[in-house]
Amino acid sequence: MEVPRRLSFPLVLPKPASSARSPLGAAGQTAGSSKDQTGGEKFISEEEMPESGVIVVVEAPPEDGKAARRFSSQDSFSEESSLSEERLEEEAREAQRRAEEAAAKERAAQRQQLAIQELVESERSYLRLLQLSTVTIRSNLQQQLQPPPAGLDSMFLHIEEVIDVSSRLLSLLDQKQLQPGEPDFLQSLCDSFLSLSSEIEAAYKEYLAHYNHVTEVENSYKQKEALWNEVVRVIKAAAPDVNATSLSFFLVMPVQRIARYPLLLQTIQKHTDASHPAYALLEQTAHTSVALNCRINEYKRFREVADKYRKTEMLTIKDKIVRLNTHSIAKKTARLGQQIKHEAGLKPKLVDEEFDALEGFFYVLENGILELLENVEMYLQHLQGFLSCRTEDFDLDMDGEKAPICYKEITTALRQWILPMFEKRMRKLIHQPLCALRDLLVGPRNLIRKRLDKLLDYEVIEGKPNLSYEEQAVANTYRTLNTLLLTELPQFNGLALQMMWSTLGTFSCLHRDLAADMEQLFHSFAQQLPHSSLSPGAFWEWAESSVLEGARRLQHLCRMLEDKLNAPDAQPLSPSSQRRLKQLTDKHGSGKIFQVMSTVVGTRDLDLNLTKGELVAVISEADSRGDRRRWLVDAGGKRGYAAASKLIRYHQPTDDPPPSPHPSLAEDVTARRRHSYSPAGNAPLPMSQPCFQVVGAYDFTARSKHEVSFRAGEPVRVLEPHDKRGSPEWSLVEVRGGQRGYVPSNYLAIMPVGAGLPPNPGFFL
Repeated sequence: MEVPRRLSFPLVLPKPASSARSPLGAAGQTAGSSKDQTGGEKFISEEEMPESGVIVVVEAPPEDGKAARRFSSQDSFSEESSLSEERLEEEAREAQRRAEEAAAKERAAQRQQLAIQELVESERSYLRLLQLSTVTIRSNLQQQLQPPPAGLDSMFLHIEEVIDVSSRLLSLLDQKQLQPGEPDFLQSLCDSFLSLSSEIEAAYKEYLAHYNHVTEVENSYKQKEALWNEVVRVIKAAAPDVNATSLSFFLVMPVQRIARYPLLLQTIQKHTDASHPAYALLEQTAHTSVALNCRINEYKRFREVADKYRKTEMLTIKDKIVRLNTHSIAKKTARLGQQIKHEAGLKPKLVDEEFDALEGFFYVLENGILELLENVEMYLQHLQGFLSCRTEDFDLDMDGEKAPICYKEITTALRQWILPMFEKRMRKLIHQPLCALRDLLVGPRNLIRKRLDKLLDYEVIEGKPNLSYEEQAVANTYRTLNTLLLTELPQFNGLALQMMWSTLGTFSCLHRDLAADMEQLFHSFAQQLPHSSLSPGAFWEWAESSVLEGARRLQHLCRMLEDKLNAPDAQPLSPSSQRRLKQLTDKHGSGKIFQVMSTVVGTRDLDLNLTKGELVAVISEADSRGDRRRWLVDAGGKRGYAAASKLIRYHQPTDDPPPSPHPSLAEDVTARRRHSYSPAGNAPLPMSQPCFQVVGAYDFTARSKHEVSFRAGEPVRVLEPHDKRGSPEWSLVEVRGGQRGYVPSNYLAIMPVGAGLPPNPGFFL
C-alpha cells in the first residue's frame, strides 16, 4: 500500500476586530508559523498572511510512520479547529454586542436630550399661552363686551399662581445659563423642580379644584348664542396664530400640564444611564412628580365630595315627595333601624374619639357665634331706636336755663356725629364679619350630618366579607368624608375661634373709642353742668341715685300707661254682678279683682268655665305645680283654675277724674315755663362761655332766595340740620344780621372757641 504524501496548505479564517492573538495560540503555535510532526517549523511571511484573517496550517499525514499516529494527529487537529471556530464566533458576537451597546447609548443620549428639550420648550410655550389668555384675551373681553359677561373674572381664579410658579421654574433654569445638551443641565432641572414642588402643588391643586366652575360658566355662555359668538370672535382676534375657539382651550392647559410632568420626567429617566451623576436626583424628581399628582387628585376628590354635600337644598314638600323611591326609602329605613339599635344598646356604635371631640367643639363654637351675633343685632337695634328719637328737634323754650341747654347740645352732638359713626363702625367691623362667619358654618354642619348618614350606611356593610360595587362606593364615600373632616375641621375651628376673639377685641376697642369721644365731649361742657364741682365719689353716688330714681318713675309711668291702655271699657254692672263685686271686694280686697276678657273653657281637672266680663278674685298666681300660666281664682263661691292670659285687672268706673298730683297755680299768677330740672332755691345763673361754635368752612354764595351767603370762618347758628324733606345735605342756618337760609352741610365746621376765631354769642353748637 502506498503511503500518501505529506501536504501542507494554509486555511484562512476571518480575523475578529477585537482579537490581537492568534486563535491557535492555545495550541502552542503563533500566528505566522506551523510545526510538523518532526518538530520542524514552517513560517509564513506577512505578505502571504491576509489582513482580514489568520492562517491555520493543515498538514497531510506523513508518508512514513504508523497508521495510528496518522489517525491520532487528524483527531487532535479536528478538535483544535472546532474550538477555534467557537472562540471566533463568540468574539464576533461580543464585538457585535459592544457595537450595539455603543449605538444604543448614543441613541439614548439623543432621546434624553430631545426629552429635556421638549420639557423646557413646551414649558415656555405653555407659559406664553397662559399669559396670552390671562392678559390679552381677558382684557379684550372686558373692554369689548359691555357689560362684561357674568362670572368672567371667576373663570381666571387661581391662574395667576399657576403662571407665577411656571415662570419661576423657567427663571431658575435660565439663571444657570446652561443648554439642554450640557451634562449639568439635567441636575439643574431636577434641583429647580424639587425646590418648587410645594409651590407647584399649592397652585395647581386650587386651580384643578376650581376647574369645574370654569366649565359651568363657559356652558352658561354657550347657551346664549349671541354672547358666545362675540366671545369666540374676541378670542380669534386676540390669538390669530392659535386655533382656539373657546376659553377652555387655554384654561384646560394647567390641568393637562400637571399630568404631563411625570411623563416627561419618566421619559428622561428611561433614556438616562444609571451611571449618570444626576440619575438618583432624576429618579427622586420623577417620584416627586407622581406623588404630587396623586395628592392633587386626592384633594380634588375631597373638594368635589365637600361641594356635593355641603350645599343646603331648599326643597318643598312636593319636591321631597317626588324624590321618594324604593331605593331612598330602603336606605332611610336602614339608617333609622341602625340608629334605633344604637339607642337601645342592641348594637355598638362605631366610635371615633378624635372626630367626636372636633364635632363637640364645633357645635360649642357655633352656639357661641350665633349667640354673639344675636346680641350684637339686639344692641344695634336698641342703638337705632335711641337714634330715631330725636328730642333735640323740638324747641322746648329753655332760654336762660343753663343745664337743659347744655344737655341739649350734648345730645345733639351724640345723635348727629358720635353715635352714628359708632353705629357705622359696629356694622362694618362687628356685624358683617359675624354674619359672614355664620354663613360659613353651614358647610361644615352639613358635612357633619352627611357623615353621620354615611356612617350608619357603613356600619351595615362593615362586617361583609365581599362588597358589591354600590357598597364599595358607600364605604369610599364615608372614608372620604371622615378624612376630609379630620383634616379640615380643626383648621376651620381654629380660624373661627380666632375670628371670634378678634371680633370681641374689636368690639372692646370700639367702645373704648366711644368712651373717649364722649369723655372729650363732656369735658367741653364740664363747667356748665350741675354737680361738676363734686368729688368723684360724691358725683357717682349722686348719678346712681338719680338714675335709679328716674328708672323708678319711668317704670311707674309705664305701668300706669299699660294699665290704662289695657283696661276694658267700663260697662255698667248688672245687680248680680254688683253683688258679686261687693262680695269679692270685701273678702279679698279691690286689688285682687280681675275681669274675664274672653270666654274660658276648662280643659283640665279643676278648671273653671267662665264667660266674658265675669268678675273673679285671684287667690294665687300659680297652680299647685308652680305653673304661672294657670291662676287659682274665686268666682263667687266656686274656686278653680283659669288661664292667666284671659284675665285682666278690673277698673271700677268713676264719675270724677282723680286729682292731679301736681299743685295747680292761681289764675293771677303767671308761671314761667321751665325744664324738668331746675336748681332748688337758686336763681337762673348767666350762661358761661360755650366751648364750640359752628363756622363756615368755605365761602358760599347764595344762588336763590332760599339760600344765604357767608364767608369762610364766619360764625353761623344752625337752626335745623336738614332741609324740609329731611335731607341732611342742607342745613337751615342764621348768619350775622339775622338772615336765615339754607347752606350745604359740608360747608360747615365745628371749631373750638379760641382757635383763632372771636367768640360770638348765639352762634354756638
